[in-house]
Amino acid sequence: MPAMNSPRSYESAPARRVAFLTEYQNAKYAKRYSDFVAKVRAVESAKAPGSTDLSEAVARYFFKLMAYKDEYEVARLYTSGDFKRRLEQQFEGDYKLKFHLAPPLFARKNAQGQLQKKEYGSWMLGAFGVLAKLRGLRGTPLDVFGYTAERRGERALIGEYEKTIALLLNKLDGGNVDLAADIASIPEHIRGYGHVKEAHLHKAKAREAELLKEWDNPLRVVQAA
Repeated sequence: MPAMNSPRSYESAPARRVAFLTEYQNAKYAKRYSDFVAKVRAVESAKAPGSTDLSEAVARYFFKLMAYKDEYEVARLYTSGDFKRRLEQQFEGDYKLKFHLAPPLFARKNAQGQLQKKEYGSWMLGAFGVLAKLRGLRGTPLDVFGYTAERRGERALIGEYEKTIALLLNKLDGGNVDLAADIASIPEHIRGYGHVKEAHLHKAKAREAELLKEWDNPLRVVQAA
């Protein structure tokens, strides 16, 4: 399948991240991102002059959490026009499209409880077109996909990240800004989808807990070393 635009391709440009999140959800959602990043940047500038490590980490990884790829986003990417252009560049004549998907709401699970992909025909493009227009329902009571454990977890990670960063800002100074940036970068280790993402999440959260202990008890960590 040809590559499509993704959050990864927008990580290096703040303005492009805001534009991406506006298309992903809406302007209010994008403003939540830009306001939070601006707040972190201002606090870091005041408490750790000369450092931008924390604000750069937050700008990158808060974006990653907010731009999680759910059913609406998959639909938007397939129908944005980019996917069709890439197909036309690579193929000529008649061809058939087949999609291998494992939507949490519909996919069957194997004996281990892992979602199994199923093949769908080209008619899915029409369904994607409808679904993409409904992305404004994301996170609302009318979001039928949002009730799955995976989607609830993805939304929870966003709020948890905001709270964690807010705690770091309270005690931030020039001596601990590097550690704060390490904590803010934890989402880097949350990768994949379904059970793969869940396994990475557990490891990432364990590492985050270790770093937060160091943050709360820096003297004890130094003495132990």
